[in-house]
Amino acid sequence: MMLMGSEVKSMREGKLSLDEAYIRVKDHELWLIGADISHYKNAGMWNHDPRRARKLLVHRREFEKFAGRAHERGLTLVPLKVYFNERGIAKCVMGLAKGKKVHDKRESLKKRDTDRGLQRAMRRR
Repeated sequence: MMLMGSEVKSMREGKLSLDEAYIRVKDHELWLIGADISHYKNAGMWNHDPRRARKLLVHRREFEKFAGRAHERGLTLVPLKVYFNERGIAKCVMGLAKGKKVHDKRESLKKRDTDRGLQRAMRRR
């Protein structure tokens, strides 16, 4: 990953959120979009933008393997984990994910609503 100094220090403090993050292919490069790295409190005015797009550095074989599959099958690249290796370099573990179909989403919403109703009923007792 290509990071700024304040981003690295913030990540070492554990202030990284991959909740809404995904990976896009732009001009034969992989970009991490939507990852939130909080401000580093000691950086002052040289702090970074918390939600900026970050370039992922990958070997050509890895790029062809992941980006090719994602493009041809309609899958989405998602970051699973970010860690520092023994040399102190930030690494991103990524995976291919398949989105839910409309009927699956309806089913999930229905289940969540019934669970919420049961929880409310249990609290009233």
